[in-house]
Amino acid sequence: MEQRLDLAKTDPEAYQAMLGLEKYIAKSGLDKSLYELIKTRASQINGCAYCINMHTRDAMKMGETAQRLFLLDAWRETKLFTQKERAVLALTEAMTSIAGKPVSDEIYMEAKVHLTEKELAAVIMAIVAINGWNRIAITLEKPLD
Repeated sequence: MEQRLDLAKTDPEAYQAMLGLEKYIAKSGLDKSLYELIKTRASQINGCAYCINMHTRDAMKMGETAQRLFLLDAWRETKLFTQKERAVLALTEAMTSIAGKPVSDEIYMEAKVHLTEKELAAVIMAIVAINGWNRIAITLEKPLD
């Protein structure tokens, strides 16, 4: 697979806009390990090999276990994830698969129980960001590093 377009070179302003969202998330105080779980789970749902590869490696460098990453797509079936992580993963899945079905009150309220309003805002923006990156990488056929 050959990359179709290099967005950063072709339109640096568009690329910088996405990086601006990443800078906000980095400054938001969102737990970096939680962000890696968000990025990995959304990327799994979207089928973005480039992003799955990147974010599982990044998560492991930060101390995430291989077992939790291997079981991330079956998180509901394990006790390996905290209640906060479970609420965020449910929200990640709902927002990533939003076509035809809105995020339920139950999922939203569960996230709200485990997150401050500022954390919830950061989580929502983190989910938006990774879904954007997934769509860019998949559309442009970004090759694995």
